[in-house]
Amino acid sequence: MSMSDTHEPIPAARPVIGEDEIEAAVRVLRSGRVVQGPEVAAFEAEFSELVDMRHCVAVNSGTSALHLTLLALGLGPGDEVIVPSFSFAASANAVRLVGADVVFADIEPDTFCLDPAAVEAAITPRTAAIMPVHLYGHPAAMDQIMAIAERHGLAVVEDACQAHAAALHGTPVGAFGTAGTFSFYPTKNMHSLEGGMVTTADADIARTLRLLRNQGMEQRYANEIVGANVRMTDVSAAIGRVQRAKLAGWTEQRIANAAYLTEHITAPNVITPRVAENARHVYHQYTVRVRGDRDAAMARLAEAGIGNAVYYPTPIHRLKPYWEPDQKAGRTWDLPETERAAAEVVSLPVHPALSAGDLERIASAVNALGEQL
Repeated sequence: MSMSDTHEPIPAARPVIGEDEIEAAVRVLRSGRVVQGPEVAAFEAEFSELVDMRHCVAVNSGTSALHLTLLALGLGPGDEVIVPSFSFAASANAVRLVGADVVFADIEPDTFCLDPAAVEAAITPRTAAIMPVHLYGHPAAMDQIMAIAERHGLAVVEDACQAHAAALHGTPVGAFGTAGTFSFYPTKNMHSLEGGMVTTADADIARTLRLLRNQGMEQRYANEIVGANVRMTDVSAAIGRVQRAKLAGWTEQRIANAAYLTEHITAPNVITPRVAENARHVYHQYTVRVRGDRDAAMARLAEAGIGNAVYYPTPIHRLKPYWEPDQKAGRTWDLPETERAAAEVVSLPVHPALSAGDLERIASAVNALGEQL
């Protein structure tokens, strides 16, 4: 009899939608002010406290946050943006959506984030911006990346969609670059059912973002630029405010859960996450490397009732929309650490809903993999 026969499966992620979130949504619905109203403004103000009081502009998704940021910076055809290939496709899609070209750079093996040396090597006369991704909740090497950007006069757009409240040297992600972007998708460390946020210290960029999200208008029917409709609803913002108030506690729980797993996972062919010096990793995912038969390891974990997943099995540069044009152009990418990570990573449950018994089960199941993979 497998463990899954006697225990409920432990999901890889568990979105929180409690009574507080439901009450907040109902309150807004009863108010009749449901789009781009006072809840959105309050959410922006409260989220600003997480990013050194930068301007915050709420939108309808993390992808929209990235897309509008690149538009607000004036990026387009002829520009290049340096992006890690080891990320969700949205990171690169936003670049393509504004007509700019994606240049892929390799990652650091320990953090899974952009390697500053690879970034420097990828810069050309057409480079306009760098997009570091704080993958899994670990901050990228922003001190080094910002220094590179300043030397070359480049914008920096932080993809912090997985990294709410992460920090490096005490500075929160989203407060380093020209702009930062966050996602509030249901499985993120905090959510608003769906939504996104752009953070920036530049008031002019913030105003342009507000125009772009609302058909180019600040005053009704006084369109100043060409924009779109990517507004956040007040229902989403009200839920986001509830989640924002709980984020600190949830973050500490994620960090504690990760510490337990790192201490108790001893399987010799499983490499637990490493954290850079002076980095605050907020563990959107607890991602290990499996040296051996990863598919067999994942199947055995699933049989034991341990949810697990691979983020991301196919690097962006190998996805069809990127691979095929590069093949036609004869362009290739040398990304050995990216390829190695995509072949080895597995994410295990780390969310705040885990009990002490759940954590013990996860560690035991991983250790039971032994050396025979």
